[in-house]
Amino acid sequence: MSEEHYLELCDSPVQFENASSVNNVFFDEANKQVFAVRSGGATGVVVKGPDDKNSIAFRMEDKGEVKCIKFSYENKILAVQRSPKSVVLPDKRSLKLLKSHSINVNWYVYCPETSVILLSTTVQGNVLQPFAFKCGTMSKMSKFEIELPVVTKPAKIILSERDIAVATIYGQLYVMYLKHHSRTGNNPGAEVVLYHLQREGACKRSHILKLNTTGKFALNVVDNLVIVHHQSSQTSFMFDIKMKDTDSNLNIHQPVLPARSIHPYKIALTGTVSVSITVLCHSVTFLLGSGYLWYLQVKLKPVVSLLQDKSKLMEFLLRRRDCKMVILSVCSQMLSRGDKGSLPVVAIVFDKLNQVYKEYLEAEQSYTMAVECGPSRGSTAHKRPVRTQAVIDQSDMYTHVLSLFTERKDVSHKFIIAVLMEYIRSLNQFQITVQHYLYELVIKTLVQHNLLYMLHQFLQYHVLSDSKPLACLLLSLESTYPPAHQLSLDMLKVNSNILPCMMQKKKFSNRFNELFDSSMIFSCFTKFVLKFKM
Repeated sequence: MSEEHYLELCDSPVQFENASSVNNVFFDEANKQVFAVRSGGATGVVVKGPDDKNSIAFRMEDKGEVKCIKFSYENKILAVQRSPKSVVLPDKRSLKLLKSHSINVNWYVYCPETSVILLSTTVQGNVLQPFAFKCGTMSKMSKFEIELPVVTKPAKIILSERDIAVATIYGQLYVMYLKHHSRTGNNPGAEVVLYHLQREGACKRSHILKLNTTGKFALNVVDNLVIVHHQSSQTSFMFDIKMKDTDSNLNIHQPVLPARSIHPYKIALTGTVSVSITVLCHSVTFLLGSGYLWYLQVKLKPVVSLLQDKSKLMEFLLRRRDCKMVILSVCSQMLSRGDKGSLPVVAIVFDKLNQVYKEYLEAEQSYTMAVECGPSRGSTAHKRPVRTQAVIDQSDMYTHVLSLFTERKDVSHKFIIAVLMEYIRSLNQFQITVQHYLYELVIKTLVQHNLLYMLHQFLQYHVLSDSKPLACLLLSLESTYPPAHQLSLDMLKVNSNILPCMMQKKKFSNRFNELFDSSMIFSCFTKFVLKFKM
């Protein structure tokens, strides 16, 4: 079933002429471009990339076999390599030596996103020397040693470039080492060891990803998730290094989800493409000999059913790129159970959502204040915070979850009110101003179920904060609940500006927490209802 696959290939692959005796194919990891070179370029070169609306086509003189071909950033300069020691530039036809280092190198791995190169040194190849490139300069970083498994007769070079990758995960640079173990003794299988590579300071081992099996593997990083592909089983493991399993400095991680294969991809007239395909250079793309290149993508909907712990599920979803509608769907499904036993889980989910919401509001406020105050001497330019899909605001919750939830007939009205108040409690806990339409939703729900005494209690203890829309709504309820008229007038009279003072807010917040702590909310509601009926 498709719902079992949480990995898939993108819908629109890049198509190119596949490799043949007259056509050579090259892939540029930095620009994610595929070069199809026919007859050494004499009969044409076609360049295609995932973001290019139109392909680039040109011809060049045939001066022998092309070993490598790439464009510079923004396709300004084309570099062609025809021999092991020479590169040709079309404009100057020469390179300028800026800086050199003398070092014995076994192999190298380059990360185009961060412009960092790793050089393998020493006899066993496990001492890595990183260099960083920036603005035409090259800086030497602290070298570090990869801890190799113990072997009785070490070969000349044990560490291979096939077992090393460099990637940015959650904004931090990591060296990923695929460490193989035998099935003997206390070594149950291979693991991926992550070394945190800092621009300044020593590179330290920080994470271990347990694969619990042996064989051949390939690595991807997609949406800050480490994906490990197992060749023999044709399945993939998913790891999220922010989901901590232990409290130790060195985090040991098990897969977030059960291993699954990549969703099969169908191509017209050729049937179903097998998922046992080649991973290029640890990138997020896949390449087939038939002339297709895909991006690997994470499907979030299948994760919902596979990750049962709602707290962990919400943490996982909040870190993903396209998460908003899936999160809102999870909230709706969670509330559809309609039992009071799920309220503590609801409270945890609301708090996780509002913590991210509050962090964005604070960042936006800091940016606004910085802009209003103007640039100060020595200060750096302030960037407006990016609102990611993880920011679920009150409007999102009202439109997609709460307003629909209050209309359900198969859920107890006590649970509906408890959920609404739990969301308001969470907003107050993070000092987020509650929007009036949430208060209106509470009042309408109370009136609909004739819980007028409870409404009076909410207003008396200022659980529902004073506002002009709230006062107007109370006036409209006079025919249904006569005391609402006086409550409305008192609200307008006491708070002429409809803004409660800070002391009142603190007092009411304490009373709110006393009344509506999630552990006693149902007992409070029961007391209110019993008093009203008497």
